[in-house]
Amino acid sequence: MKIINFQGFAALILLGVMCSCGKSKRSPITVNDSIPTIILTPTSVEVPKSYVADVQAVQFVEVKPKIEGYVQKIFVDEGEKVKKGQALFQLSSAEYSENVKEAEANLKQAEAEYQMAEYEVERIGRMVKKEIIAKIRLDQANTAKEVARMKVQQAKVHLRRSQTNYSYTTVTSPFSGYIDRIPYKVGSLVNPQSLLTTVSDISEIFAYYKVNESEYLKYKRAQLSGKKQPEMNNIELVLSDGSVYSHRGKVETVEGDFERGTGSIAFRVRFPNPDGLLKHGVTGKIRMMTKMNDVYLIPQQSTFEIQDFTYVYTVDSVGYAKVRSFMPLERHNNFYVTQDLTHGTMIVYEGVQMVKDGAAIKVKEIDYEKIKQDFEQKGDSLK
Repeated sequence: MKIINFQGFAALILLGVMCSCGKSKRSPITVNDSIPTIILTPTSVEVPKSYVADVQAVQFVEVKPKIEGYVQKIFVDEGEKVKKGQALFQLSSAEYSENVKEAEANLKQAEAEYQMAEYEVERIGRMVKKEIIAKIRLDQANTAKEVARMKVQQAKVHLRRSQTNYSYTTVTSPFSGYIDRIPYKVGSLVNPQSLLTTVSDISEIFAYYKVNESEYLKYKRAQLSGKKQPEMNNIELVLSDGSVYSHRGKVETVEGDFERGTGSIAFRVRFPNPDGLLKHGVTGKIRMMTKMNDVYLIPQQSTFEIQDFTYVYTVDSVGYAKVRSFMPLERHNNFYVTQDLTHGTMIVYEGVQMVKDGAAIKVKEIDYEKIKQDFEQKGDSLK
């Protein structure tokens, strides 16, 4: 008997007490009816693992105005597909248009003053050469010219800022994608904190799923050793209606930190979405096939549980049943997958409720290959 830990040992003691009630210590109970049994042989199986997925668009951006103003026009509708740079909203622009005109006038004035300062420098320069006036007047003229040049630069900056603010009155799409809800209608006053809408690029989608530290270490060690992990490039997405998405995805990257509260870390899977079936925020599950070698398939009907421990009845060469615990690696449909048992072990297949520890039973052997075929018929791969 395998002793797992103190808790498991206590469970086995309890099991022994239960099994020995009403039974002679010297004479094991004999079951008159034949008990179906199977002889275990190792195999390789592929079992699916499922994880809750957080599905997101490959790009998802909130569209907010950069200036304050009233919504004058809305060029698109909710759910509409738009192109990069396409106009979405028009905000009130009269004030910003006037600012541009004023900035243009200021620039022209500054440029004219600079031109006059240049002429003045040339005029005084000629007079200094003829020694009509002192050189200090030329220095003063050059200083005035530099001041005029700086005013031109300031006027250009002010014009560019005014033109930029004016351009912000037309809100455009940052990339090609789909428009979400539009909460503000024509006439609404909006500011840089107002969410006009969101744009999502769903040409491809990301699906995030979380694994525990043990699974992450297994993946990372295999990656560092150069071991191929084909299951990471052939991932299924099961949608909320139970259907399997027609395109397969592959793991691209892993987040940088574990979540403190859950001890999990997220993997990111990229899926193509050429038909636009998937939307940002849809629900689903990530499913991947994990291959396990040298394992044994144990039908659930052959097992029973006590205090979170799983047991089977093994049968020795002379037909005596003995209770045995094992650790399931996976549980899929009506089967447990384990490595705890050994090749050639005979276990009770059906009728475990009729068997007690130490009882002599009449063996009726069932073909183990039929059990494997049953596993295959449930949609799994087994070799």
